[in-house]
Amino acid sequence: MIEIDPQQPADRYMAQWNVPDAAERRAAIERLWAEDGTHILHPPAEIRETAAELGFDHPTLEAQGYDAIETRVARSYERFVEKQGFAFRARPGAIRLDGVVRIGWEAVSTATGDVVGGGSDMLVLDDNGRIKTDYMFPGS
Repeated sequence: MIEIDPQQPADRYMAQWNVPDAAERRAAIERLWAEDGTHILHPPAEIRETAAELGFDHPTLEAQGYDAIETRVARSYERFVEKQGFAFRARPGAIRLDGVVRIGWEAVSTATGDVVGGGSDMLVLDDNGRIKTDYMFPGS
């Protein structure tokens, strides 16, 4: 594994969610993610409750590969950045242990600067420092 400052992938990871231009966003994803990278989201409570009502004990939401991750990031951009006026940023203090980087992040109102949400991620990196698996925990 290459030596990297863990804050670097944390900052780059969070920056991808704020990119308005589709071509720039795709390029950022391809620089940051392994080609077969997987984004796994711990769903919000309302999705988990609905899934439980349908008999799913452990729901997760998953996107794999550049195209699926691009769709996921674009939809998040449209909903939270474009329509709701949020920006995402990494908290300081990312920590690396072998090939895993733990990051914290915040959603910030672009109008007021107030922190309106956040969460944490565990980024599993490949030997080149690209994201192989991302475990996202909103609200944590």
